[in-house]
Amino acid sequence: MEKNRKSAVLELRRMALWIVIVGVLMVAAALTYIWAMDAWSLHAVIATILGVFFSVLLGCGLFALAFFSDKSGHDADVSAAGSSRPRVPQKDIR
Repeated sequence: MEKNRKSAVLELRRMALWIVIVGVLMVAAALTYIWAMDAWSLHAVIATILGVFFSVLLGCGLFALAFFSDKSGHDADVSAAGSSRPRVPQKDIR
């Protein structure tokens, strides 16, 4: 199990690097679009850089953490801990 966690950590670091690269590329594309639409101002540039980069970082980062949780075995630990309590039977709805 420890080997799975170590490989999951390495994969998370690799995904984080790719997320940062994609975020920078998306910021460059957004700034190019702002320049092409002639809406170039200091406030627009700052808002675009912060908004686009952190949105990409947050969205992709949460997905990466979900994959990390699954691959590292944390999800299996939680489901195993929850299986020790007795199950409540479901009502048959007809």
